[in-house]
Amino acid sequence: MSEHIVVTGANFETEVLQSTVPVLLDFWAPWCGPCKMVGPFVEQLAQEYSGRIKVGKVNVDEEADLAGRHGIVSIPTLLVYKDGKIANQVVGALPKQNIEALFKDLV
Repeated sequence: MSEHIVVTGANFETEVLQSTVPVLLDFWAPWCGPCKMVGPFVEQLAQEYSGRIKVGKVNVDEEADLAGRHGIVSIPTLLVYKDGKIANQVVGALPKQNIEALFKDLV
């Protein structure tokens, strides 16, 4: 079962900026090979940290404006928001433990 939310321009403020828990945002696209490698790790972390973090996925093809506002030029890009601000950011495919390290000290 999927534990992530689909983040769009319409729900970004509510789901991310106003979140009471840290938010891991995965900027991805269905045609992106490295995104397909990272996706299962992101899903596992969403389940393992359910209730302690929120995981959102942003399809850059469908949400080009949102990706543009974040300066996304390469995918996958992972952002961690805490208290409405970007706390961590990384570009590229990473192992699960490196993704977890982006937010672990924030929960």
